[in-house]
Amino acid sequence: MPTFQYEAMNSSGQTVKGTIDADTSEEAVAKIRSMGNFPTKLKERTGKGRSAAAASGGKAKEAGRTGRRTAGRVSAKKLTQFTRQLSTLQDAGLPLLRSLRILEEQQKPGMMRVAIRLVGDDVEAGTSLSESMARHPKTFSRLYINMVRAGELGGVLDLILQRLADFMERAEALKRKVIGAMIYPSVVIFFAIAIVSALLVFVVPQFKDIFAELGSELPAMTQMLMDLSEWMQGVGIFVLIGVGVGLFVVSKVLRQSKGGAFFLDKVKISIPIMGGIIQKTVVARFTRTLGTLLSAGVPILEALSTTAETAGNEVFESALVKVRAGIREGDSIAKPLRQARVVDSMVVNMIDVGEETGELDQMLARIADTYEDEVDTAVSSLVSLLEPIMIIVLGSIVAFIVIALFMPMVGMLEAVQNS
Repeated sequence: MPTFQYEAMNSSGQTVKGTIDADTSEEAVAKIRSMGNFPTKLKERTGKGRSAAAASGGKAKEAGRTGRRTAGRVSAKKLTQFTRQLSTLQDAGLPLLRSLRILEEQQKPGMMRVAIRLVGDDVEAGTSLSESMARHPKTFSRLYINMVRAGELGGVLDLILQRLADFMERAEALKRKVIGAMIYPSVVIFFAIAIVSALLVFVVPQFKDIFAELGSELPAMTQMLMDLSEWMQGVGIFVLIGVGVGLFVVSKVLRQSKGGAFFLDKVKISIPIMGGIIQKTVVARFTRTLGTLLSAGVPILEALSTTAETAGNEVFESALVKVRAGIREGDSIAKPLRQARVVDSMVVNMIDVGEETGELDQMLARIADTYEDEVDTAVSSLVSLLEPIMIIVLGSIVAFIVIALFMPMVGMLEAVQNS
């Protein structure tokens, strides 16, 4: 009977190693799971001599790979399409390597095709799919790799890939909604600033000589407009550009440190209206991620670690790290999450119910569905509200400029009529 070497994670999240006798790798995985462990690596041991040769060959291979090319970033759309197609081919019963070669041929020249080819080469050399993908961290995220590994070890790779594709499509749709909500006001604000700046720099100065000929004292509103125009012609433009560039640079510098990123993300979720949308988006993302990992069979501690890294917000990442530490000490998810105070009580209560009923993954999916619907509603309401507000604000600014320019002329006409 063959002997398999394995690495696994126990219920406390600690790595354990050992050997086990089994006729097949599937039987070995089942035996490891029956011991209460979650296997992360499994390799057949074929004897002392061959093991040493394999080890030296593996080192030579690894040394040869140090100079090899690694795939770069690919778009979420292409990666989702690849995942969906690979799931379909695996469900049809095609061998994994054949599936990868088919998908490589179908891809247009680009980074996705390079990634598939390199992964296929590693699989052909005897490496598992998850380990092959792990060599390209810019293409395949840790979440992606962990789910693929769970699918391989559980013998349900086609199902896991299908769930992963569904997850990625939902995540991308949510991201598009939020970005779409931010693009409209950003464009309107940009053009409003550009139009007002053009009026102050090019139009308002034309009235300066006219007012000088009048010789009378300018109204306070008109004098304020003239001073603002003069400031804009001088250092105003450079100050506005400098402030914009400065804010961008400061945010980039702060992002380099953990504390700075935490501060920025804290500010983002504290912004009125928009902060609520961002917070709901992050909650939907982390509950969807955690639920998907748990449904795939990933251990809770590993799932929380991966979810924290992919949360996209340092405030929530810090909270999830505390949740993970609490679970290691024997707490439930709900208790440390309630203490972190980053989510509504409804979320905590639903997670608590999910843990008590043993349906945590399904409850997390329901939370994600609820918050995605709330984000959709909030985004639609925000866009509907911003349009009239922007029009009113821009109209008020233009009206101020027009009134300020014509007030001296009205005064001059009244003086002429009185005389």
